[in-house]
Amino acid sequence: MHHHITRQTFDPSHWVSALDPRVKLLSAFALLGLVISSHGIAFSLVVTVLSLALCLNLGVTPKTLALRFSEPVFIAGTVLILKLFCAGNLPLFTWHLAGIELVGHRDGLWEGVQIAGRIAGGVTILAVVGFSTPFTELMAALSWLRVPQSLIDVALFAWRYLFLLLEDAQVVYHAQRNRLGYVGYRRGLSSFGTLAGVLVIKAFDNSQSVTTAMVQRGYDGQMPMLLHKPFVARQVFCSLFFVSSLALIRFI
Repeated sequence: MHHHITRQTFDPSHWVSALDPRVKLLSAFALLGLVISSHGIAFSLVVTVLSLALCLNLGVTPKTLALRFSEPVFIAGTVLILKLFCAGNLPLFTWHLAGIELVGHRDGLWEGVQIAGRIAGGVTILAVVGFSTPFTELMAALSWLRVPQSLIDVALFAWRYLFLLLEDAQVVYHAQRNRLGYVGYRRGLSSFGTLAGVLVIKAFDNSQSVTTAMVQRGYDGQMPMLLHKPFVARQVFCSLFFVSSLALIRFI
């Protein structure tokens, strides 16, 4: 069973996918720093448009992009509304709602737009890395960057068994639905509670089985990671040129 929403979608033949994961991560961190420190909205929009274009060029469907960015868009919209009505000193409009006077502020709106732009730029940068890099290679690159090994191990185990739990959840959910387990509000809550309990028990059982299997195979607390090839000079140069060009746009 394939879960197109949660699994990565990348084209191994694409030039972005062919880049060394370490180069992609370092470039992404540099671009994130530029986006977060930028003033105004122009640079964030440039990065967002370029990143979305790369995602589409990688073969990611608009539906997948919409689902992936639904939560960040909601967060950005919430920040924008809060800044509009709760920050600023220059009134833009007044809205009367159920006896409550809501005042929108021009400077608050501008601050919210800038924060929303930074959110969009940062999320789309990470999306390019995620859509173009296998998860195991991404974890190996993070290990090379000296991220604590315990976090890497937990992430690898969680990624490995997340989809197994998702498949178990789908089996239980469809069985409940076929037995009218979600007819009515009260019965639906009861069925959902049962589903959550089953998943917790399955996760606990799987953790014990995995621990036993890993110990029997000589696991000593160190997860062997991928061996890194030497950096390719052309990839490093092109990445530096790309990041430098965007940095020049950022400081113009």
